[in-house]
Amino acid sequence: MNKKLEEFNRNLKGKKVAILGVGVSNKPLLDYFLDKECEVSVFNNKEIEFDYSKYPYTFYVGEDNLDYLKGFDIIFRSPSILPTRKELVAEQERGAYLTTEVTEVLKMCPCKAIGVTGSDGKTTTTTLIDLVLRNNGYKTFLGGNIGTPLFTKLNEMTEDDIVVLELSSFQLMNMDVSPDISVITNITPNHLDIHKDFNEYIEAKKCIYKNKEGILVINDDNDVTKNLTADNREVRRYSRYHKTDFYYVSNGHICFNGKELISTSEFLIKGEHNYENMCACLTALHGMIDLDKTFACLKTFGGVEHRLEFVREIDGVKWYNDSVSSSPTRTMAGLATYDERIVLIAGGYDKNLDYTPLARPILDNVSKLILLGKTKDKILNAVNAEKKDEKIDIYVCDSLKEAVLKAKEVAIPGEVVLLSPASASFDMFKNFADRGLQFKDLVNKL
Repeated sequence: MNKKLEEFNRNLKGKKVAILGVGVSNKPLLDYFLDKECEVSVFNNKEIEFDYSKYPYTFYVGEDNLDYLKGFDIIFRSPSILPTRKELVAEQERGAYLTTEVTEVLKMCPCKAIGVTGSDGKTTTTTLIDLVLRNNGYKTFLGGNIGTPLFTKLNEMTEDDIVVLELSSFQLMNMDVSPDISVITNITPNHLDIHKDFNEYIEAKKCIYKNKEGILVINDDNDVTKNLTADNREVRRYSRYHKTDFYYVSNGHICFNGKELISTSEFLIKGEHNYENMCACLTALHGMIDLDKTFACLKTFGGVEHRLEFVREIDGVKWYNDSVSSSPTRTMAGLATYDERIVLIAGGYDKNLDYTPLARPILDNVSKLILLGKTKDKILNAVNAEKKDEKIDIYVCDSLKEAVLKAKEVAIPGEVVLLSPASASFDMFKNFADRGLQFKDLVNKL
């Protein structure tokens, strides 16, 4: 039995526990608390699709659900409910303990923890770290934003295992514990429709390293991360543009200490940003892994679903799903990946981001631009403001189906059709995965 978890369970006796949000991270908590001697209430802003009768809890459902959040001892919030909400602040001021599933995992896991955050590349980097560790003989537990919720796995962990977490700004916000090895892939403006400003977003990201001694791995190319300092951490830097003390890309190779280790042409996955993610992974795990075993598995890595994912080739045109690209910087990275001219499908939910930097990469790489969603006008205005003598055909569509059919109509052999929205998905879809799956289904039916 995990001693910290055992103590946590003992302290639950007689307590009033609130579970805010019943998404992926919190659903396992409903079953976990069934045999605990505490009073549980569940809060959700919309109807929940499961059997209410299974749980002897009080449920508050609806947009006003947090009006009933009063008098609790322990509050588990979902990442989507920020700790700055007035109802949560009021409860904390009354003495409630506010936490998250992933915070408790970091506090109670008996083994080393590696956390990855960033505006772009965090899922691929986290996946790579987990893959490399497993191929080097480690038993890992993958969680946070990906994998499975790990709170209910704490009793399965031993001190020789490694917890690997992808951490969003919403999970990190106000977190008072940090992983042993913390990786920040980059920080660029994102989620400004939810965070009050860019500074709040940056401060949330910093929680990944400031609460514990250990190692901090940072991207030496990013304007924000390269200036981060940590008195309590060994700072390791990686780059895709210049030499560092750890791993970097140079002359088409992954390098270390001035030595070319492997050509990037040997990797199945393409894109300079992906080689950068590999450098982040290698830098985080330096001293823990065998490089021969590591490069053997990296050569076969085909990428993560919805990230420049090849769908199919139709009449000499290759179709790619990059639905995860929900910000201009991610789409810019995708546009830089291909040598072919691109038919770009872009647009979606507006996170209050600036699309001006995206205009030049579009004009340099895209032959036809197909726009949809709430950000279509912002992208269109940015491109028109930047456009000089460049020729680019622009189409505006009302649905993803219409956009796919238009791309099939206008793409010519030798071009690439790329869904890379540079925007979130919530105006038309459940999430980016739903958008990507619908795109793949539409393409496969052509």
